[in-house]
Amino acid sequence: MLTGDAAFIKKMNRSLILSNIVEHKLISRAELAKITGLNKATISVQVSDMLDKNIVIETQQEHKSLGRRPVMLSVNREAGFVLGIDLDKDSITFTISDLIGTSVQTEKIKLNISAYDTVLKLLVEQIKGYKLKFAPFCYGLVGIAIGIHGIVNKVEMVDYVPQHGWQNKDLKKDLEDLIGVSVYIENNANLCSIAEKVFKHHQSNNLLSVSLYSGIGIGFMINGVLFKGYHGYAGEIGHMIVVPNGLPCRCGNLGCWEQYASELSFFTQLKKYQESQDISYEDIQNRIKEHEPTIINEMDQFIKFLSIGINNLINLYNPEILVVNSEVLRLYPNAVQELKTYLNSTISHYSELVISQFGKKACIMGACALAIQNFLGVSELCLTIE
Repeated sequence: MLTGDAAFIKKMNRSLILSNIVEHKLISRAELAKITGLNKATISVQVSDMLDKNIVIETQQEHKSLGRRPVMLSVNREAGFVLGIDLDKDSITFTISDLIGTSVQTEKIKLNISAYDTVLKLLVEQIKGYKLKFAPFCYGLVGIAIGIHGIVNKVEMVDYVPQHGWQNKDLKKDLEDLIGVSVYIENNANLCSIAEKVFKHHQSNNLLSVSLYSGIGIGFMINGVLFKGYHGYAGEIGHMIVVPNGLPCRCGNLGCWEQYASELSFFTQLKKYQESQDISYEDIQNRIKEHEPTIINEMDQFIKFLSIGINNLINLYNPEILVVNSEVLRLYPNAVQELKTYLNSTISHYSELVISQFGKKACIMGACALAIQNFLGVSELCLTIE
């Protein structure tokens, strides 16, 4: 049985009330009482406190019938702003979002240097600029979440970033000491799964997201909670061996899944058939439309190897929703149907298999959602894209 003192119960009630205000966008006190099961007095006290703190605002809803117009509650979306950061190999993307998840500003900076101190300095300069810009608002810049394309442990220490060669970097502490804003560090695949849950698959409590870019990572929700494993390293599924004694991997093993089913491996294979090493997503899209034999053959191999790992994931986790995040697959009209043709086992069960609508934006969307959730102090967050 879950128990707690008065302060704990008050905090739980606030979380429940505020999460429903966020989800419904406009809601009355009476509706809140009905949905949450809390009495009107509790609703009144909590709402009054949030109004005083400028987290929630009131508006009177227009209606044509006689009688008093209902007073509706909504989150004060401009009370504060969050910053989501996708720290990738060749670039850093910054997105400012309001408190209901709407992006208000995005900036992408090319990254030519991997040295930690240099990247840290760049991050600090950018963040200080955003902090100054949004200082006039009630709470200003309220939180920052950074997606790391590498291994992040349970205490948010960056253990390893293969693309930059970083090991054991306390990016969270380094930034917080220099800028004075709460910082959250998370693996990019975990942030992608948060984005899918928060912005799209609201009702799914068992969701698995597979990201296929420079490597392969998964983020998964079990009973609505992000699963990280004992040390926080869960999800490094790209290093599952699918071809014994196969292609060498940077991890030291042979035949890892990401050597056959990541977008990096797909582009590497395509480059073997042409002189130019520059291949864009637009090139791939055009070649798919033209039914070019080389691209169709490579897509078939890509999907075939992808299905091997997905079949294993389904058997391991029995997900309700399985989301595959890949720009290449988004360009291929029959991707889902072709994937499903390889998933024929009578013991493999899942409810839905989809290609992510968010693509490479998923990481930064999840970062913004994480920062919003931590600032508002809600256990569940349900947002929609405007």
